[in-house]
Amino acid sequence: MSRTPYEGLQDDIRELKIEPEIEAWKNEYTDRDYTIELTIPEFTSICPKTGLPDFGTILIRYIPDELCVELKSLKLYIHAYRNVGIFYEHVVNKILDDVVRACLPRSAEVIAEFNVRGGMRAQVSASYRGSE
Repeated sequence: MSRTPYEGLQDDIRELKIEPEIEAWKNEYTDRDYTIELTIPEFTSICPKTGLPDFGTILIRYIPDELCVELKSLKLYIHAYRNVGIFYEHVVNKILDDVVRACLPRSAEVIAEFNVRGGMRAQVSASYRGSE
């Protein structure tokens, strides 16, 4: 079987540690469901294949349980991707994993719409349900 030029580029993506980590604070309204939507219109990362920058908008939507995402730490966490070589699909799943790890929401979804590159616009989404 022949190797693709992308093989091995993201083998350790699940172990990738983005610093600083996302912090959380105590939710005082755990008796009801409510939705928090966070839009990050200036996301930047690096294509691991070409080394060129990728730009996009990230939407994080979640229903908190005991904790809520602390926004300054999220901002610093997102800015850390600026120098990370990572595929679109992995960006979305990694952000979702880290949001879930930080605040253990009832549910969460991350949607990313990346700017046009090579004549194509890409949108990737991933979701989490609290019983997972």
